[in-house]
Amino acid sequence: MSDLPDPSSRPAFDRLSGLLERFRVRARLFHNGPLCGVSVFDAKPGRAFLHVLRRGEVELRHRDPGLPKRVKVKEPTLLFYPRPVLHEFRNPPRDGSDFTCAEIEFDGGDQHPLVRALPPVLLLPLTQVEGLDLSLQLLFSETERLRCGQRILADRLFEVVLIQLLRWLVDRPEVSEVRTGLMAGLADPRLARVLTAMQESPGAAWTLDRMADLAGMSRSAFAARFKDVVGEPPAAYLADWRMALAQQALRQGRPVKQIADELGYANPSALSRVFTQRVGQSPRAWKEGLSAPANAP
Repeated sequence: MSDLPDPSSRPAFDRLSGLLERFRVRARLFHNGPLCGVSVFDAKPGRAFLHVLRRGEVELRHRDPGLPKRVKVKEPTLLFYPRPVLHEFRNPPRDGSDFTCAEIEFDGGDQHPLVRALPPVLLLPLTQVEGLDLSLQLLFSETERLRCGQRILADRLFEVVLIQLLRWLVDRPEVSEVRTGLMAGLADPRLARVLTAMQESPGAAWTLDRMADLAGMSRSAFAARFKDVVGEPPAAYLADWRMALAQQALRQGRPVKQIADELGYANPSALSRVFTQRVGQSPRAWKEGLSAPANAP
């Protein structure tokens, strides 16, 4: 029996669930209401932000040289910072701007596959992102008055909004101006089938022939298309995906032998060799670095 999922057995094609089941996202509502004057959001490791400007205007300021220094937002907008970026909101004291804001935690922080695939900031008018109306109505309704379980429910609703946003972006990589990488690959129906299958079955005996067959392409056409869209050869992407899963498992305290078995390596030594090549450290050294004090030499 094949160890690969049978794509024809499912009428629908889900490009996000497998990834988000392995690398989860969590939201924590921390503000609802007006913001006046200067509001500073620090860049801290593993900390992302999703702001919803409900009413009014805001001037954004960035200190990162790769971002515009000032941006004026004049309509209801999603402001998504998937990676740690220092940013400021500037509002006149009586402007009437109204925000709902959440901190977002991605499993693996900056190494979360979607975080690596997205730009440092996305500004999307609410009218542009289809399908958010009902979720935002529920979220805003839940934040307007204190009720039992409000904080937990608001957090979960923010996660729904975030997943809907990610789903919308997967269908429209041109919006995020990402020309290559995971988002672009997931937007390509043939490549997405292979990427999703690798995400769901990372330990399968993947060969170029099997990948090309799943995509419905010749070996040469598939290899060229994959590298052009995703930005690296299929084997390199698979190795990186397996290493991301290995790091996730190491953070959870799982033994290297079990990880090697699940990811399709013959033994722990084989996993360690690839891990050292791709990550720059052995699994043991990498894991020890997780618990090292931040100010250690």
